[in-house]
Amino acid sequence: MLIIAKVALGLGATLAMATAYTFHEGVINVDVDESRHGGEHVHFWLPATTVSAGLRLTPKRYLRNASEHVRPYLPLLRVVAKELEKYPNAELVDVTDSEKHVRIAMVNGKLHVDAVGEGDTVHLIIPAETLRDVADRLEDASPSI
Repeated sequence: MLIIAKVALGLGATLAMATAYTFHEGVINVDVDESRHGGEHVHFWLPATTVSAGLRLTPKRYLRNASEHVRPYLPLLRVVAKELEKYPNAELVDVTDSEKHVRIAMVNGKLHVDAVGEGDTVHLIIPAETLRDVADRLEDASPSI
């Protein structure tokens, strides 16, 4: 009986540590609602660590190809991603029209993008650390900037 308790404790501790590591960068949240007839409703949460892991597991030729396409913007992306971390709570853009509203803000270190218009709603939350990691990985894969 004591062996079973030790095994259960070991498995529980391993599961707790794996969960803590998986969610240590935060969660990416995507919510898309189309209000038209037959419209799509997409809602999912994704641990931000999966983006970092995915970039590490992606074959270098694909990362190099992606970095070549965004090469002119890589220095800007890197600076913006790094600077966003300095402003954990700031409103960056807030535009309101008669039927549309777009808001981009940093809230608790996460980039929030909210767009509402013509019945469609998009909400996106990305940790700033994830943006910086993507910029770093693309910059590392680029032959030269």
